[in-house]
Amino acid sequence: MNLDISIDAVWSGETDWESLVRRADDAVAKVVPELANPRLSVSLLLTSDTEIHALNRQWRSKDKPTNVLSFPMLSREELLSLDPEGLPEMLGDIALALETCTREAAEKGVSLEHNAAHLIVHGLLHLAGYDHEDSPAQADAMEQLEIKALALMGIANPYEGLD
Repeated sequence: MNLDISIDAVWSGETDWESLVRRADDAVAKVVPELANPRLSVSLLLTSDTEIHALNRQWRSKDKPTNVLSFPMLSREELLSLDPEGLPEMLGDIALALETCTREAAEKGVSLEHNAAHLIVHGLLHLAGYDHEDSPAQADAMEQLEIKALALMGIANPYEGLD
């Protein structure tokens, strides 16, 4: 999959965010092989709560910031039937909000990098057609894929101890 990564200045610091995004993408492609299709492209934006708030209000009619937004452009069926040969296909867009991600990481007692990796994995799974809001069974399936992808990155299960 091809990644178009945009990182706003608010995300500056010690972490190599582009490398983290690519590692998350590689891990997800190992647990959801249809995402390894070379025709696919994803746009990923690391931005501020202000920008996410505006996107959330405009596209989801929710007047608040959130941690991650995913905007799929292919259905699950279209993704599964996509031949690896042919013109590029846009799978969708993902955006993460720094302030919300930072606050949630502190609340969970995890690093910002691990929380951001989890949210990138989560967003990629949404683009692949997985949804945790449709049913408890789908939520569980999505969580299991997240756990597997994060384990490949050396990141602990983010759901452990949340029961």
